[in-house]
Amino acid sequence: MLVDLDNTLIDRTGAFARWAGAFVASRGGSRADEEWLIAADRDGYEDRERLAAMIAERFWMPGAEDLVATLRGGLVDNIIVDDAVLTSLERARADGWLPYVVTNGTVPHQERKLSRTGLDQCVAGWVISEGVGVRKPDPGIFRLAAAQAGVPLEGAWMIGDTAEADIEGAVNAGISSVWLRRGRDWEIADYAPTRIADTFPEAVDSLKDSDQPQRR
Repeated sequence: MLVDLDNTLIDRTGAFARWAGAFVASRGGSRADEEWLIAADRDGYEDRERLAAMIAERFWMPGAEDLVATLRGGLVDNIIVDDAVLTSLERARADGWLPYVVTNGTVPHQERKLSRTGLDQCVAGWVISEGVGVRKPDPGIFRLAAAQAGVPLEGAWMIGDTAEADIEGAVNAGISSVWLRRGRDWEIADYAPTRIADTFPEAVDSLKDSDQPQRR
């Protein structure tokens, strides 16, 4: 069971919103500033250096370089893991699945998320794009995850929230997938997830009627 990290196992969007609220308040900003900051983050897809420069300009702050560390550290400090996610990981392992995180990002930042939340103790391992030199949706990162886990990629499932990285990546790798909709509709015609779920626990439950896993 290959699993995305941000907005799949952890609520990255909520964590960033909490940090943004506290940061804007510390700068004497308004609700409009908070909304601007959340929008500028683009759900985590805005380049951190560019976002830091944008924040420095809006809030009249020198030293945009230091803001990158503030952005990353503040996000991690505000992550809250849903107990239902942890329970689902335990249930998946009990059912014979081998949860393995496949995430894009920098190694120190993503590993800090895993260790702070205790997810590093709940999954069999992880691959991070920076550490292996390949990013989702390249199928190579899925093959590397399977190799590190010591199991064949055939028969694996990918669970994630991002169409272009997680679902297209699963299609490229020739494996099945569950897309976490997060209140969205699927609008891509070229490819589609095998299944759709609203939450990670629901995604795990949806695999109960799939082929019996063999430590995948």
